[in-house]
Amino acid sequence: MATKLASSAATMIALPQFSGLKALPSSRVTMPPNFQRGGNGGGALGARCDGFIGSPTNLIIVTSTTLMLFAGRFGLAPSANRKATAGLRLVVRDSGLQSGDPAGFTLADTLACGVVGHIIGVGVVLGLKNLGAI
Repeated sequence: MATKLASSAATMIALPQFSGLKALPSSRVTMPPNFQRGGNGGGALGARCDGFIGSPTNLIIVTSTTLMLFAGRFGLAPSANRKATAGLRLVVRDSGLQSGDPAGFTLADTLACGVVGHIIGVGVVLGLKNLGAI
């Protein structure tokens, strides 16, 4: 039976069809022989990043994230140990988080500043793509 199926010229597959919430009678679709999903079959999918390192998008994301981490580390942005007051002044407080950094920059600060840097970078990239500059 398996050899008979493997040697056939085409395979019949039933695909469900819907109209709104009602299922229509099934129809048969003929698939070509030797139909494979993916490129060379069997292997894992791969991604290539040709030309991404050094591209304008990459440079914008790296620059915005670096500037945000710099601002958080050197006290130009709020962090776990420096909260912002209503007048936007940074006031030192004890958050209870331990850090080996002399400035008290914690893991939570690193993650938060990295996320905000990426958000700023994505906004810049999308804005420049909308203007047609990238």
